[in-house]
Amino acid sequence: MAQYYEAIGRRKESTARVRVASGTGTFVVNDKEAPVYFPRVGDLQDILRAFNAVGQEANKYDITVKVNGGGSTGQTEAVRLGLARALVLINGEWTSPLRKNGLLTRNPRVKERKKPGLKKARKAPTYTKR
Repeated sequence: MAQYYEAIGRRKESTARVRVASGTGTFVVNDKEAPVYFPRVGDLQDILRAFNAVGQEANKYDITVKVNGGGSTGQTEAVRLGLARALVLINGEWTSPLRKNGLLTRNPRVKERKKPGLKKARKAPTYTKR
């Protein structure tokens, strides 16, 4: 990989470091092929939505991702955000179409902490009168 563009995407407990370089279209996530790492239906298409938004072909770029933490949904959305941010570094004019598709906005929702006396963050024990 010669010249590459690197960006970080986060979601819930997941962090993804995405590197994009011009190349032949290889997509590697944690040293595995992307379809192997993201086998769920629609996950890979969701990640590659950024390329559709800017009118580029995904097979013109080599993408390397290191992702850790969280579950499959959090990792998918972290990689999607990192990829969109890397595309903005490649060409600043792509900011507008990416933002219109909601691909540059970080989703701030995270798991709420558990409070003392409750079973979960908000679930209280069953009330008994006697």
